[in-house]
Amino acid sequence: MYSAKYIYCLEAVPDVTNEHRTAILPALEKLAFNFGITNVYNTCDSIEGLEENLSTLLYEDKDFKDYEVLYLVFKGEGNSIVIDHYKYTLEEIAEFFEGKLTGKIIHFANTMRLDLDSESAQYFLDVTGAKAISGYAKSVPILSTILDNVYFSLYQEYDDVVELVEILYEKQYTLCKSMGFELYY
Repeated sequence: MYSAKYIYCLEAVPDVTNEHRTAILPALEKLAFNFGITNVYNTCDSIEGLEENLSTLLYEDKDFKDYEVLYLVFKGEGNSIVIDHYKYTLEEIAEFFEGKLTGKIIHFANTMRLDLDSESAQYFLDVTGAKAISGYAKSVPILSTILDNVYFSLYQEYDDVVELVEILYEKQYTLCKSMGFELYY
Protein backbone atom coordinates (compact mmCIF):
# COMPACT_ATOMS: atom_id res chain seq x y z
CA MET A 1 0.00 0.00 0.00
CA TYR A 2 1.29 3.46 -0.95
CA SER A 3 2.27 5.68 1.94
CA ALA A 4 3.42 9.25 1.35
CA LYS A 5 6.83 10.15 2.71
CA TYR A 6 6.83 13.69 4.04
CA ILE A 7 9.84 15.99 4.11
CA TYR A 8 10.91 18.16 7.02
CA CYS A 9 13.25 20.95 5.93
CA LEU A 10 15.35 22.93 8.38
CA GLU A 11 17.49 25.81 7.14
CA ALA A 12 20.14 27.73 9.07
CA VAL A 13 19.72 31.50 8.69
CA PRO A 14 21.64 34.41 10.22
CA ASP A 15 18.70 35.59 12.38
CA VAL A 16 15.27 33.94 12.65
CA THR A 17 13.69 37.22 13.78
CA ASN A 18 14.50 38.95 10.48
CA GLU A 19 12.55 38.19 7.33
CA HIS A 20 14.79 36.58 4.75
CA ARG A 21 14.45 35.40 1.19
CA THR A 22 15.49 31.85 0.53
CA ALA A 23 15.75 29.75 -2.61
CA ILE A 24 14.59 26.70 -0.67
CA LEU A 25 10.98 27.79 -0.16
CA PRO A 26 10.10 28.06 -3.87
CA ALA A 27 11.70 24.64 -4.43
CA LEU A 28 9.62 23.14 -1.63
CA GLU A 29 6.48 24.73 -3.08
CA LYS A 30 7.33 23.23 -6.46
CA LEU A 31 7.84 19.85 -4.79
CA ALA A 32 4.36 20.10 -3.26
CA PHE A 33 2.65 21.33 -6.44
CA ASN A 34 4.42 19.13 -8.99
CA PHE A 35 4.79 15.93 -6.97
CA GLY A 36 2.17 16.29 -4.22
CA ILE A 37 4.80 15.80 -1.51
CA THR A 38 3.91 17.27 1.87
CA ASN A 39 6.73 19.22 3.44
CA VAL A 40 7.33 21.50 6.39
CA TYR A 41 9.89 24.30 6.44
CA ASN A 42 11.53 25.84 9.51
CA THR A 43 14.60 27.94 10.24
CA CYS A 44 17.15 28.12 13.02
CA ASP A 45 20.01 30.46 13.84
CA SER A 46 21.72 28.55 16.67
CA ILE A 47 22.44 25.02 17.82
CA GLU A 48 19.68 25.51 20.40
CA GLY A 49 17.31 26.39 17.55
CA LEU A 50 18.33 23.23 15.69
CA GLU A 51 17.73 21.13 18.80
CA GLU A 52 14.42 22.87 19.55
CA ASN A 53 13.08 22.46 16.00
CA LEU A 54 14.01 18.81 15.76
CA SER A 55 12.83 18.08 19.30
CA THR A 56 9.46 19.64 18.48
CA LEU A 57 9.27 17.43 15.40
CA LEU A 58 10.30 14.34 17.36
CA TYR A 59 8.13 14.78 20.42
CA GLU A 60 5.20 17.01 19.53
CA ASP A 61 4.35 16.31 15.89
CA LYS A 62 1.85 13.45 15.73
CA ASP A 63 2.84 12.87 12.09
CA PHE A 64 6.59 12.48 12.81
CA LYS A 65 6.56 8.88 11.54
CA ASP A 66 5.44 10.22 8.13
CA TYR A 67 8.49 12.52 7.84
CA GLU A 68 10.94 10.10 6.30
CA VAL A 69 13.34 12.73 4.98
CA LEU A 70 15.03 15.40 7.08
CA TYR A 71 16.27 17.96 4.54
CA LEU A 72 18.97 20.09 6.13
CA VAL A 73 20.13 23.32 4.53
CA PHE A 74 23.27 24.32 6.40
CA LYS A 75 26.64 25.66 5.41
CA GLY A 76 29.62 23.46 6.15
CA GLU A 77 31.91 20.83 4.74
CA GLY A 78 33.32 17.41 5.46
CA ASN A 79 31.49 16.23 8.52
CA SER A 80 30.71 19.62 10.07
CA ILE A 81 27.81 22.03 9.78
CA VAL A 82 28.06 25.72 10.59
CA ILE A 83 25.43 27.50 12.63
CA ASP A 84 25.96 31.04 13.92
CA HIS A 85 29.66 30.90 12.95
CA TYR A 86 30.28 27.75 15.02
CA LYS A 87 31.15 24.33 13.61
CA TYR A 88 29.36 21.24 14.87
CA THR A 89 30.47 17.81 13.77
CA LEU A 90 27.99 15.22 12.62
CA GLU A 91 29.21 13.10 15.53
CA GLU A 92 28.00 15.81 17.95
CA ILE A 93 24.67 16.04 16.12
CA ALA A 94 24.38 12.23 16.15
CA GLU A 95 24.82 12.07 19.91
CA PHE A 96 21.99 14.55 20.45
CA PHE A 97 19.64 12.44 18.31
CA GLU A 98 20.82 9.09 19.61
CA GLY A 99 18.34 6.44 18.48
CA LYS A 100 15.73 9.04 17.50
CA LEU A 101 16.01 9.06 13.69
CA THR A 102 15.23 5.42 13.02
CA GLY A 103 14.37 4.79 9.39
CA LYS A 104 14.91 8.42 8.30
CA ILE A 105 17.01 9.71 5.43
CA ILE A 106 19.06 12.73 6.43
CA HIS A 107 19.74 14.76 3.29
CA PHE A 108 21.98 17.82 3.10
CA ALA A 109 21.56 20.46 0.40
CA ASN A 110 24.78 21.34 -1.39
CA THR A 111 25.28 24.40 0.82
CA MET A 112 27.23 21.88 2.89
CA ARG A 113 29.87 19.87 1.08
CA LEU A 114 29.33 16.36 2.45
CA ASP A 115 32.55 14.36 2.30
CA LEU A 116 32.48 11.67 4.95
CA ASP A 117 34.76 8.72 5.44
CA SER A 118 32.95 5.42 5.87
CA GLU A 119 33.71 5.32 9.61
CA SER A 120 32.11 8.74 10.29
CA ALA A 121 29.08 7.91 8.17
CA GLN A 122 28.62 4.56 9.89
CA TYR A 123 28.93 6.18 13.32
CA PHE A 124 26.19 8.68 12.45
CA LEU A 125 23.91 5.95 11.11
CA ASP A 126 24.53 3.62 14.06
CA VAL A 127 24.02 6.26 16.74
CA THR A 128 20.93 7.94 15.25
CA GLY A 129 19.33 4.87 13.71
CA ALA A 130 18.96 6.73 10.41
CA LYS A 131 18.39 4.72 7.25
CA ALA A 132 20.83 6.81 5.20
CA ILE A 133 22.66 10.10 4.98
CA SER A 134 23.02 11.85 1.64
CA GLY A 135 24.33 15.04 0.12
CA TYR A 136 26.90 16.43 -2.29
CA ALA A 137 30.68 16.12 -2.22
CA LYS A 138 31.46 18.81 -4.79
CA SER A 139 31.09 22.54 -4.52
CA VAL A 140 29.13 23.90 -7.50
CA PRO A 141 27.70 27.36 -8.14
CA ILE A 142 24.05 26.24 -8.25
CA LEU A 143 21.72 25.24 -5.43
CA SER A 144 20.96 21.53 -5.38
CA THR A 145 17.17 21.92 -5.28
CA ILE A 146 16.77 20.72 -8.88
CA LEU A 147 18.36 17.36 -8.09
CA ASP A 148 16.96 17.28 -4.55
CA ASN A 149 13.39 17.44 -5.89
CA VAL A 150 14.03 14.55 -8.30
CA TYR A 151 15.57 12.56 -5.44
CA PHE A 152 12.62 13.25 -3.12
CA SER A 153 10.05 12.40 -5.79
CA LEU A 154 11.80 9.12 -6.61
CA TYR A 155 11.85 8.24 -2.91
CA GLN A 156 8.06 8.26 -3.01
CA GLU A 157 8.30 5.23 -5.34
CA TYR A 158 11.44 3.40 -4.17
CA ASP A 159 11.99 2.36 -0.55
CA ASP A 160 15.34 0.66 -1.16
CA VAL A 161 17.97 3.40 -1.01
CA VAL A 162 20.38 1.56 -3.31
CA GLU A 163 17.71 1.16 -5.98
CA LEU A 164 16.66 4.77 -5.42
CA VAL A 165 20.17 6.07 -6.10
CA GLU A 166 20.59 3.80 -9.14
CA ILE A 167 17.40 5.24 -10.64
CA LEU A 168 18.47 8.78 -9.72
CA TYR A 169 21.78 8.26 -11.53
CA GLU A 170 19.98 6.77 -14.55
CA LYS A 171 17.70 9.79 -14.79
CA GLN A 172 20.19 12.54 -13.88
CA TYR A 173 23.67 11.06 -14.37
CA THR A 174 25.43 14.25 -15.46
CA LEU A 175 23.98 16.32 -12.65
CA CYS A 176 24.70 13.61 -10.02
CA LYS A 177 28.32 13.30 -11.17
CA SER A 178 28.99 17.02 -11.50
CA MET A 179 27.56 17.71 -8.03
CA GLY A 180 29.08 14.61 -6.43
CA PHE A 181 25.87 13.10 -5.07
CA GLU A 182 26.73 10.74 -2.20
CA LEU A 183 24.66 8.27 -0.20
CA TYR A 184 25.84 6.48 2.92
CA TYR A 185 23.67 3.67 4.26
